[in-house]
Amino acid sequence: MKRTFLSISVALALALTSVSAMAAVRPDVNNDGEVTISDVNMVIDIILSDSADLAGDVNNDGEINIIDINTVIDIILRGGEEPDGPVVGGDISMLTKYEAHQRMALGYGVTSAYYRDINNQRVNDVITWVKQQGWNAARVRLFVNPENASNADKGQGVIQNLDTVKVLGRRIKDAGMKFMLDFHYSDSWADPVKQFTPAEWADLDDEALTQKVYEYTRDCLRELKAAGATPDYIQTGNEISYGMLWGPVGTPTANLKKCYMGNEANWDRFANLLKAAGRACREECPRAKIILHTERVAKVNILLNFYNQMRNKQVDYDIIGLSYYPYFHGDLGTLAIALNNVSNSYQDKDIMIVETGYSYHYSIGDLDYSSTWPLTYEGQRKFTADLITKLKPYAKVKGLFWWFPEANEYGLGGNYWSVLHVNDNWYNAGLWDHANGKALPALYELKHFVE
Repeated sequence: MKRTFLSISVALALALTSVSAMAAVRPDVNNDGEVTISDVNMVIDIILSDSADLAGDVNNDGEINIIDINTVIDIILRGGEEPDGPVVGGDISMLTKYEAHQRMALGYGVTSAYYRDINNQRVNDVITWVKQQGWNAARVRLFVNPENASNADKGQGVIQNLDTVKVLGRRIKDAGMKFMLDFHYSDSWADPVKQFTPAEWADLDDEALTQKVYEYTRDCLRELKAAGATPDYIQTGNEISYGMLWGPVGTPTANLKKCYMGNEANWDRFANLLKAAGRACREECPRAKIILHTERVAKVNILLNFYNQMRNKQVDYDIIGLSYYPYFHGDLGTLAIALNNVSNSYQDKDIMIVETGYSYHYSIGDLDYSSTWPLTYEGQRKFTADLITKLKPYAKVKGLFWWFPEANEYGLGGNYWSVLHVNDNWYNAGLWDHANGKALPALYELKHFVE
């Protein structure tokens, strides 16, 4: 009773105090999915006990004091909503794998196996370091059971089970960054040409599968919350332009439950799956934003048909998530056409570029823009700067995420410790150079999206 009285007294005394620098706040101090007087109490306890518990550093300024109390109170008085500012970062799903291989290599005397900054100085903790470079968010993918993936897919990055995501998610949150969880409702890559049902779910009919999606989503979120890794953004599916959970691997093409423009088959089924996933998100993480992720930027009619279907079938979500890679989708003018259409047609939704990238060395994909953005450090940086310039006028575009920035085989390639070991097919659109381990200029450029 005494503690509650103290908290209320502080709230009344400080309710009108303005709070600045709210871009990376962490008001859910006790990590129960809500921002309430309990969080105020916990900050007060941390201050009174002279504890160094980082959970009390709500505004992430390196100190725990009255400003942190003010921050929580301000959010409570605004109905539990955090500032809705822009976020920038990358999908760092392979980071723990690289770190493990670097430790192994270092243990055997390969002294070059680590991340470096642009000045060749060692980066000891990539997550806290990118935060210092202006990133305020990171994304991590989750597979149902990646052990069932092919060896080739495992070699190219299909390793993220729930335990992996707990570790990365907690580190992201502890660094004061927003955490985006990317559900691949599959045992391996889910994208426009692969949306295969997990092996353990293969025998479920549509009704049972819908219930399984709800239960699986709910249980994953509960475990993440318990691990201190509550997501701020949740993708219920990855690049789901043509639906998801089409059927298990090996299903005849004619029997795959895909969704197509001009064909109403399977859209109701797909909507029910998304509603089940979304219901679990709202129940377990009520303050998280739900993202529906597509990649038909170059085919606006398909893009609009998808989100029209979502609206007509009353699928609950907050953000239109888009993939945009120039070497697959086209130039920035193509992206602008897509953004104009979705921002005008769905004015109640925010938009995020949840995947992008461009090579600094060697071409990728079907389209060549090397005359506009050379395949060099500077060309990659210029692409990043031009993309940000194109996005800035769109008030609804609230996020930008680079895909696989952490790729860095320096000190590992050609050795036992190589991470992307299948045919040595390194991804050359990351933000560290495989040849020397140094961070690239584009990494530093990304911060301008949130400035």
